[in-house]
Amino acid sequence: MQIQDNVFIVTGGASGLGAATARMITANGGKVVLADVQVEPGEALAAELKAVFVKCDVTSEADGKAVVDAAVALGTLRGLINCAGVAPAIKTVGKDGPHPLDVFQRTVNINLVGTFNMARLAADAMGKTTATDSGERGVIINTASVAAFDGQIGQAAYAASKAAVAGLTLPMARDLSRSAIRVMTIAPGIFETPMLMGMPEEVRTALGNMVPFPPRLGRPDEYAHLAKAIIENTMMNGETIRLDGAIRMQPK
Repeated sequence: MQIQDNVFIVTGGASGLGAATARMITANGGKVVLADVQVEPGEALAAELKAVFVKCDVTSEADGKAVVDAAVALGTLRGLINCAGVAPAIKTVGKDGPHPLDVFQRTVNINLVGTFNMARLAADAMGKTTATDSGERGVIINTASVAAFDGQIGQAAYAASKAAVAGLTLPMARDLSRSAIRVMTIAPGIFETPMLMGMPEEVRTALGNMVPFPPRLGRPDEYAHLAKAIIENTMMNGETIRLDGAIRMQPK
């Protein structure tokens, strides 16, 4: 699978891991469709990268189709990298009572249903393309989290949604094998995302020191580097890779 001259969709592409991945793809000669609900930063990044921005709620079938249509219009769609997601921090039962059900449902809807929605639509389009010389038609990279395995206090909704994304990886890879489309998942540890970078520096330093090595927060370009390796290595399929510096999260 080559990045150059091929089209890739990046959800959550306006910032964080998605933005770093979009930069990596364009730096390697690929074309990017940024899908995000953040219009202003999305349009700004698209202008910088000479990419296409489509406002997209990943849980919407109509929005998902609009993104895929934009990608197909740009060239040969070869990949989808799902980085869109939310991360609430609420205990199952807290000082104010039980976890709001709507927050749990929204988290699962965006992180899991949104991931599946975009994957099924992109896979349908990629399956109709002419295969590469190696017989491959496309690759899907989903984003889980180490919380899928080491969920902390207050992460019931987030951890459940990300564990489901990890669990989706192998059956989806098996489903799409007949179309020659690979499916992989990256489970990042503690990364420099907009949410974390908004925390005080001492908090970020403390979080980074929890990582065995290197003792710091992960950088978005390190996520993008792994995404590049997955795109280019045809044998990488049906697996979730932890990208976490060997951290194992404590209860809190």
